[in-house]
Amino acid sequence: MSFHATILTLFPAMFPGPLGQSLAGRALAGGLWSLEARDIRDSTTDKHRTVDDTPFGGGAGMVMRPDVVSAALAAVKDGRPTLYLSPRGRRFTQADARTYSAGPGLVLLCGRYEGVDQRAIEASGVEEISVGDYVLSGGELPAMVLLDAIIRLLPGVMGAAESAEEESFSAGLLEYPHYTRPAEWNGRAVPPVLLSGNHAAIAAWRQAESEKLTRERRPDIWAAYANAIANPAPSP
Repeated sequence: MSFHATILTLFPAMFPGPLGQSLAGRALAGGLWSLEARDIRDSTTDKHRTVDDTPFGGGAGMVMRPDVVSAALAAVKDGRPTLYLSPRGRRFTQADARTYSAGPGLVLLCGRYEGVDQRAIEASGVEEISVGDYVLSGGELPAMVLLDAIIRLLPGVMGAAESAEEESFSAGLLEYPHYTRPAEWNGRAVPPVLLSGNHAAIAAWRQAESEKLTRERRPDIWAAYANAIANPAPSP
C-alpha cells in the first residue's frame, strides 16, 4: 500500500500545488503516494456552511468550530497519524520525516483564522506539529513542507538512496558544501581535496566541513551532536 495523505482544509484547490511538480509530482503520477484534499466545509450542517465563530473571552479574529472540525476528522479516521499544523506544536524534524515515510500515510488538519477550538484537538487525539518558529495564514503551506520532506524519502522517489543519508540533519549535522564543474570559476577554485581521488581524505574533509558549518550556524544542533558523541547510547 502506498503512502496516502489526506488534507483537511478550507482551500482544497491549493493542492497538490508544488507537490504536483518535480520529485513529489512524478511520484504522485507514478502511484508511489496518493493525495486527497477534503473541504472542511463539507462537514458543516447549516445552509451557510459556517466553519468559525467568535472566541469566548473576546479578542480579535475567529476560531474554527469544534463540532465542524471533529466531524471532518471523524470522516477520515482510519488509524493513520493525525497532525494539526500549528506554530505552537512540537517542531517537525528530519527524524519525523523518516518515521512518517515508513508508515501508511497521514491526515493533516490545516487551521485558519485564529486556529481550532482546543476541545476538538483534545477530543480527537490530534498531535500539534510546527514547521518553524513563525506564523503563517494557515496550515496549507506547512502541510506541503511536511509532505515534501516525507515523500522524497519514500522508496523509489529519489534516484540515489545515499543522497538522503548525506543531507543536512540526517547524521545530526548540517550538510557539507557542494562543488561541480568548472573547477575554477570567477577566480574561485574547488577545494583541491575534492579533485584528489582520495576517498578517505574527501570523506574526512566533508565531515570536518559539516562540523564547522554546524558549530557556526546552528549551535543548538552542534550541542546535541557533541553531547551524543560524548555520551553514546548504550548498546541494546
